[in-house]
Amino acid sequence: MIHVTGPYEIVPGHGPKRHVRVYVPTRSKERERPLLLLFDGQNVFDDAPSFAGGWHAHAEVERLAKSVSPPVVVGVDHGHEHRISELSPFDFGPHAGRFPEMLDWITRWLVPKLRFEHRLTADPGRTVVGGSSMGGLAALFATLARPDVFGGAIAMSPSLWVGRGAMFRWVGEREVPQGLRLYLDGGGREQRMLEAATKMAELLASRGARDLRFRADPRGRHDERSWRRRLLSALRYHYGVARSQR
Repeated sequence: MIHVTGPYEIVPGHGPKRHVRVYVPTRSKERERPLLLLFDGQNVFDDAPSFAGGWHAHAEVERLAKSVSPPVVVGVDHGHEHRISELSPFDFGPHAGRFPEMLDWITRWLVPKLRFEHRLTADPGRTVVGGSSMGGLAALFATLARPDVFGGAIAMSPSLWVGRGAMFRWVGEREVPQGLRLYLDGGGREQRMLEAATKMAELLASRGARDLRFRADPRGRHDERSWRRRLLSALRYHYGVARSQR
């Protein structure tokens, strides 16, 4: 069952209150469970709340559970017309970069709350943040900015064009913290996104990323169906092997 909680106010005076959706896998028996936090929560699970079909992440973690301990999946809803601003770390055009404020709310209030309510681990190595498009950009930024909370990122077709490539400049000014696991991808039918993701993977490697997986999906488009199809592979990369064996 998917539990819908909230609505919560993220940044006082900015954007609507929104819900947080939580799915605890049926085979999740650990005392300290892994966590997967995904942006655009309306798209994470079922089709009904989404604009163009859901990821069915609950079904994918149940498939994962056949071989490894699956994560609790948390979807943080977007703020509709405020989505671009709240998922962007950088100001651009008419959009204010509100994501640092959202990240502060997630790390300071939401994650501790979830840990208490669902027996989640405090180990960053088993705490992953992910998303697609603007959510992919936000997930990559969150992991690099707060490696003390998130030890892994799933950045699908990240919107690296934001701020005329501001993310490239930001990454180029810092070393990638050791121990992070980074997954990036892009689709062959979204050529500019794929080219940008390829360049970002190369930049991350040059800045010290050692545990990095890049996937070019020849059939991939910039849509929910493509991201849903690639999700299980990304989950296996992050959760499929015990940390001690990596």
